[in-house]
Amino acid sequence: MAKSGKYCFAIDRGGTFTDVLCITPSGGIRTLKLLSEDPANYPDAPTEGIRRILQQEEGPERARTRDGLVNTELIGWVRMGTTVATNALLERAGDPVALVVNRGFRDLLQIGNQARPSIFQLVSEGATHD
Repeated sequence: MAKSGKYCFAIDRGGTFTDVLCITPSGGIRTLKLLSEDPANYPDAPTEGIRRILQQEEGPERARTRDGLVNTELIGWVRMGTTVATNALLERAGDPVALVVNRGFRDLLQIGNQARPSIFQLVSEGATHD
């Protein structure tokens, strides 16, 4: 629901397209699909989607501040999800990374999210101990 008469945005930024859903102050729904990368037309797809919807709803003068930025006073909240990092991992297309951990956390990658067969077993088989 729109928060106190403001625009609320839910954005999904994918590798190819960015989808923007807006709940208007009156409870209406607006949607927009943009290319996630289009440097000739805009530097950032989520910001551009918000700007376009606000401009269509409020007009160009009210949608922007004096310095040309999106008028954030019109926005109640923005929620954003992305698959870009997941896609980079699956495609092995990202930059090399390293995981640095404190003493006692050497087995963090092995334990992961605690999804192991015997979740209540105090010591995981093969776990390292400091």
